[in-house]
Amino acid sequence: MRAIDLYSGIGGWSLGLRLAGVEVVTSYEWWQPAIDTHNGNHGGDLKPVDIRKLTLADLPSDIDIVVGSPPCTEFSYANRGGRGDLLEGLKDLVKFFEVVDHLKPRFWAMENVPRVVEVVRQGMATPGHALYRFRHLGAEIDVFDFSEYGAPQARRRCIATNIPLDDLKAFKGRAKQPTLGDVVHGLAKPRRVVDPVWGVTLSRRDLTEMEVEQPLNAEELRMNREAKEYHPVYNNMSFPDRMDERARTVTATCTRVSRESIVIQDPKELTMYRRLTIRERACLQGFPITYQFFAKSFSEKAKMVGNAIPPTFTYLVALAAQGVSAEGFDGFEAVSGELRLPDRQAPVTLPDREGRTYPAARGFRAALPGLRFKSGMRFELANVMANADVEWCVRFFFGPSKDIRQIELDGSVTQEMRRSPLLASVLKSMHAAFSKAERALAVSTPSGLQSSWTRRAEGLGPYGVVDILGGLAEEMLSQLDADIDDDERARIAGYILAVAGDDGRKPVGRSKLEKNALSVLVGILVGEWFNNLSWHVHHKVAA
Repeated sequence: MRAIDLYSGIGGWSLGLRLAGVEVVTSYEWWQPAIDTHNGNHGGDLKPVDIRKLTLADLPSDIDIVVGSPPCTEFSYANRGGRGDLLEGLKDLVKFFEVVDHLKPRFWAMENVPRVVEVVRQGMATPGHALYRFRHLGAEIDVFDFSEYGAPQARRRCIATNIPLDDLKAFKGRAKQPTLGDVVHGLAKPRRVVDPVWGVTLSRRDLTEMEVEQPLNAEELRMNREAKEYHPVYNNMSFPDRMDERARTVTATCTRVSRESIVIQDPKELTMYRRLTIRERACLQGFPITYQFFAKSFSEKAKMVGNAIPPTFTYLVALAAQGVSAEGFDGFEAVSGELRLPDRQAPVTLPDREGRTYPAARGFRAALPGLRFKSGMRFELANVMANADVEWCVRFFFGPSKDIRQIELDGSVTQEMRRSPLLASVLKSMHAAFSKAERALAVSTPSGLQSSWTRRAEGLGPYGVVDILGGLAEEMLSQLDADIDDDERARIAGYILAVAGDDGRKPVGRSKLEKNALSVLVGILVGEWFNNLSWHVHHKVAA
């Protein structure tokens, strides 16, 4: 069978098809590093091509299979919260289907992000839509999790094809399913390394892309943990990533500090935490350890790997297109003999290093310990740049993502609470703790805090302030929780609801506010104390 590969990237489609015995006549791609990687592993001399401008008459003839992965950026929810330019992204889907319609292959298959399922379904069912004219192509569309088909990572993607989906789904669970630990520990073998997916073996000296970056420093470690375990909107993730499970999705963009980055406990130094090497990422993506990545930087290689389609899945697509049943699948190891190192090795690219300095206006936001309520409600310390000055404040947000509201922590609640004998007594008993916290803050200034955060100076940093405020909240909450009775709890809950709805709108997240009313009150009191400290103006007075 003869195939062409549109939007081929680094060759995830081409590799799977070729291993299954399909001849890939040619591939089309526009990004030069991906083309270099494709050429380096598959031979040939491909040149950059703007596929949107591809002339149909110039395509090869007698093609049995058309495959491809049009750019997904505009359809991804990671792009501006899902507000990408859908019409722009649609141009590449249209071009793919135009090629299929022109060549009339026996089979075709397209991969994209899950959102494209509804785009294609609605487009082919809606008169006047750009995709409506391709409804005769017999598209079957569904979302597949590639981890169920041999890739060691959870990766959900849309597959649109005229290959019967039942034939593809029959392969589910047929391949062994390596874990993140299988990949990391397997690649760390000292002498001979056995590919945990494909079974091909290399000597350790021939294994490339195993350059390990610096471990996360204390600040990066804290930020990663906060983003994964205590994110104010999204569900919690494990930290570090669990070795006994399949990995999370390998992404194209991931910095040393991000929610998306996979962070592991270093097997050689259990007190250290690091991101993955390029080889570990590629192996999770289903590429064999013989595959080389031709790019000029670590970030370029991470991008090309993260954007690829796992060849484990494309291999199964090629088998299904050739009529091989799931029962006839012998595992990926059956073709390990076809995998060899290419003649040329990819250049070594050193991993990213920790940041030395950051922009002077570097932003900061972090939830206060002891006042975490999962999604929909949070107290946070944040900085705001005001011309040449920086202002630090505690803010309180509540409500769902589409209706987030804020209570201004200006001191009015504290003034009101002093009228309650119980609250007044607790505030008085907290005087020593507040004084101690104020002395701890006095070693710095708002501008000094920003300088520490941007690595321009040593001293107290914003996470230190977060911990000071969190400690105050925990101490006050402990006192209140021990002394308060049910009637007072009910009055506090009613008061918090009144404060949350004092703009005339019905309080959102009412049940959560009621359930956590005591903690919310404590957070407001601590936040108002901080926001009204003379500490905020000392540096301005001095100036």
